[in-house]
Amino acid sequence: LLDTRTALSDLGWPKSQASKWNEVTGDDENQNERRMHYVCQITQANQNNWLRTEYIKVDGARRIYIEVRFTIRSCEDVPNVATCKETFNLYYYETDRDEATTTFPPWREGAYIKVDTIAADQRFGPGSDKEVNFEKRNIGPISKNGIYLAFRDDTGACVAIMHVKVYYKYCGETLMNLASFSRTVSGPQITSLVEARGSCVRNAGDGRYPSLHCDGEGNWTVPTGTCVCTAGYEPNFSRTQCKVGRRIQRVFDWSPQALKEFRWVLANFTVDYFNLEPPTKVVNLYSVVNQTSVNLNWERPLNEGGRDDLTYSVQCYRCQSGFVACVACSEPADYQPRMSGLTTTQVFVHNLRSYAFYRFKITATNAVTNVAVASGEQPHNYAIVNVETNQAAPSAVLNVRSSEAGSTYVMLRWDAPSSINGNILDYEVTVNPSRSQITLQHLANGKLPASVSRTNRTTNQYLNVGGLEPTKEYSIKVRARTMAGFGPYSQPIKIRTLDGTTSTPTHQTNSHTSDPDILHLTIAIGAGVILVIATVVIAVIIMRYIAYLHLLLILEFILSFQSNHKTYIDPTTYEDPQRAVSEFTKEIDASFIKIEQVIGAGEFGEVCRGRLQMTNKNETDVAIKTLKSGYSTQQKLDFLGEASIMGQFDHPNVIRLEGVVTKSRPLMIITEFMENGSLDVFLRNHDNGFTVIQLVGILRNIAAGMKYLSDMGYVHRDLAARNILVNAQLICKVSDFGMSRVLEEDSDAAYTARGGKIPIRWTAPEAFTYRKFTSASDVWSYGIVMWEVMSYGERPYWGMSNRDVMNAVETGYRLPAPMDCPQVQHRLMLECWKKDRNQRPKFGQIVSSLDKMLRDPSQLKAKAN
Repeated sequence: LLDTRTALSDLGWPKSQASKWNEVTGDDENQNERRMHYVCQITQANQNNWLRTEYIKVDGARRIYIEVRFTIRSCEDVPNVATCKETFNLYYYETDRDEATTTFPPWREGAYIKVDTIAADQRFGPGSDKEVNFEKRNIGPISKNGIYLAFRDDTGACVAIMHVKVYYKYCGETLMNLASFSRTVSGPQITSLVEARGSCVRNAGDGRYPSLHCDGEGNWTVPTGTCVCTAGYEPNFSRTQCKVGRRIQRVFDWSPQALKEFRWVLANFTVDYFNLEPPTKVVNLYSVVNQTSVNLNWERPLNEGGRDDLTYSVQCYRCQSGFVACVACSEPADYQPRMSGLTTTQVFVHNLRSYAFYRFKITATNAVTNVAVASGEQPHNYAIVNVETNQAAPSAVLNVRSSEAGSTYVMLRWDAPSSINGNILDYEVTVNPSRSQITLQHLANGKLPASVSRTNRTTNQYLNVGGLEPTKEYSIKVRARTMAGFGPYSQPIKIRTLDGTTSTPTHQTNSHTSDPDILHLTIAIGAGVILVIATVVIAVIIMRYIAYLHLLLILEFILSFQSNHKTYIDPTTYEDPQRAVSEFTKEIDASFIKIEQVIGAGEFGEVCRGRLQMTNKNETDVAIKTLKSGYSTQQKLDFLGEASIMGQFDHPNVIRLEGVVTKSRPLMIITEFMENGSLDVFLRNHDNGFTVIQLVGILRNIAAGMKYLSDMGYVHRDLAARNILVNAQLICKVSDFGMSRVLEEDSDAAYTARGGKIPIRWTAPEAFTYRKFTSASDVWSYGIVMWEVMSYGERPYWGMSNRDVMNAVETGYRLPAPMDCPQVQHRLMLECWKKDRNQRPKFGQIVSSLDKMLRDPSQLKAKAN
C-alpha cells in the first residue's frame, strides 16, 4: 500500500505547525538513495513534532502491517541537552476519504489512535556507524476505506525515519484438489480463518464441495472437499488439472524397455513422491533500481510443494519502450550471487544499459518441477517484474595535464571520459597540497593552509586554478558529473608551481577566467543599450518640438524594449561563485536584521520571519533563509546560487530578493515576506472562498511571472502551487528557484536536468521520460497549477502512485475538470497538456487568454462537464 523506497520525488508529507521534521535525500545501509525524514530537537524542551503520511487506501484489508526502518542517536554524551529520549510514537487515523488538512485531524493524541511507542535496539553515537533499526507493527480490525499514519516526537529524540512500508496479507490465486481458488484477503485478526469456495477446473465436476481457508498470515490452510475428473480424464501429479486418461494397452510387459522405465521410476521417485508437487510462484516480488543496477527481492512461495529443495532462477528480457516486444537479454550482465540455483530470495543485477526497459522472471523450482514438465504440465511457478534503468555515472576523466604554470596559478586541461553515459553537466577539479606541504606549524596552529582540499567546478574541459603558493607541489584530480552523479576521479597528477620571480603571462594573472561567450554576450548587450540610448538622445535633440507626452511614450517604449530583452546569466558559469553573488545581490549587514520567529524548514536550513531596518529606510517584514551549520561545500554553492538567481529578477509576480548576508554566520538570504504563505495551503484553508474572477486573477499573476522568466530564457522545472507565495493583497509570486536552470539563447532549446528527484505529478512527459526541460515543459506544469487553483489545492491525480501517473499520462489520460470549473479554463488546461510540446501555448498567449476572460467574464459561465 505504501513503500517509500519507490518514491521518485519528494514525499511531501504534511506536518504540524512549527514541527521540526525535515525531508531529505540520504543513503540507506546499502548506499541506495532514499527519501527520509528526520528530527533532532534535543536542545529545546517541550517538543511536539508531528509528521503524517499521505492518505493510504487499504483495498478492503481488515488488518494492516507497518514496517519502519530508522536510526536513533544515543542520548549519552550529548552536550547542552534540554530533553533527550530514544523513542518516538506511531499513530493512525481511519477515514473513508482523503479529508486531511493542515489542521484536521487535530495534531493531538486524542484524534489519532496510538499504535505503539517505538524504541531503538541499536543506537549510534559520535564516531560510530549509524545502526539501522527495524520494527514491525500491525493494526486492526480496520473498518474504513483508508488510513493516515502519523509519527510524533514529543520527547526530544534525534531520529531519522529511513523507510516506511505499509501492506496487508492475502492468499494468492491457487489450484488445489482440482479446483481454483481466487485471491482472498486475510481476516481482521491474526487468528482469523477466512473460508474460500473453489471452482472446479476444466474437465472436472463436483465431488465434495472444495474449500480452503486463508489464515492471518496469508497462507492457505485446512483444505476440505475435492473435485473429481470426469470420465476419460485423470488428475495430474499435483491435482491441479485433469488430463486425458491413458488406456492400459498391456497389463504385464516385461520387455527390456519396460524394465528400464520401471527401474528409472524406482531410482527417481521416493515413496512419498506422489503426495508432493511443484512449488507455486514467488510472492511480493519487487525491484529497487540504482542507475544501471537493480536489486530484485521476493518472498518464498505460499506452497513450496512439501519439499525442502526449493531453488530460484532469474531470466532477463530486454524490451522496447512501454515493456513491449521483449526478447532474451543478449548483453552480458553481472548477477550476484548467481543467475540460477539460488537459495536466497535476493539477487543483484549489475552492468545493465542506461535508460533501458527490462523484464525479469523469477522461477521457483524443486525436484518435482522437471518431472511435471516432462509429463506435459506447465506449472505457473514464476513471477515477473518490469524495470526501467536510469543513467549510469560517467567513467573516469582522461589525460589530465598542465598546459601552463606560474608561481600562483596552473592551467589545466583534460579529455572527456571514454564512457559519458549521458550529458556531462560539469567537471569537478580537486586541488590538494602534497602531504609534505602541510607543515608542523599548520598542525600546531590547528589550521590548514588555505589551499587544502580546494574544489572548483567548470563546464569546460579546461580550468585556470589560481591562488596557489609559489614553489609548492600540488596533487590534482578531475571527475565528471551527469544526472546520475559523479564518476570516479582521474589518476591524480603532481604539479609544482614556479618560484615568485618567474614572470607570469598577463592573460593568466586573473585566477577567475570569464566564459568567452558570456563576455561576447555582455559586450553585445552593452553596445545595444548604448545604441538605443544614443538614438533617444539624437531624437530628443532633433525633435525637441515634440510634445512632452509624446516623449514619455517613446521613453516608455524604449524601457520596455530593454527589459524584455534582459538575459538571465547562469551563476554556475562563474568559476568563483562569490563573484556571481556580489554581481547580482546586495550585501546586508547582519546587524540590520532581527529574527522574530521560525516559520518552517527549507532545503538548506530554517526559514524565519524577521524585520529589516536599513539606514534611512522604514522597517519592513522579511523572510529569512538560513544555511544550517555543518554545511558541505556543495550546499553552500547551491545556497548562494539560489540567491544569485533571484537577484537577477525584477517583476511584481516574482519573489523579490532584498539581499544576502555572506560576511558573517549564519549565511542568510533575505526576501520580501509573503503573509499568506504558499498558495496550495492558502487555497485549502479557504475552500470555495473566492469567486471565479478572483481565481482567474490568481492564475493571471502566476502566468505573468512565468512569462517574465520565460522571456529571460529561463526554465523553472518545479512550478507548482506549493512554490507560489501569496501576500496580504492576494498577489501571487513565483518562488523557489532551487531546481531551475538556464536555457540556451533559443527560447525553445532544451537542457539536461541536474540529477535528483523530479516532481512527477507536475512534470511534462518528455521531461520525466528523457529528463529534458524547456519553457514548454513549464507550460505543462502551469496547466497542473491551474487545476490546483480551480480545485482549491487538491492533490493532482489524487492517490495514484507516481508510476501510475507516468503510465496514465503516456497513454493519453488528462485530469478532468475540477468541480464548477469553467469550460474555457479546462480547455486552456488541455492546451497546456498537449503531448507535442510545440503545440502548447506560450506564456504570453496564456496571459492574453486570461486577460480576455477578465475583460469578458460571461465566457466563464459555461461549466465543463
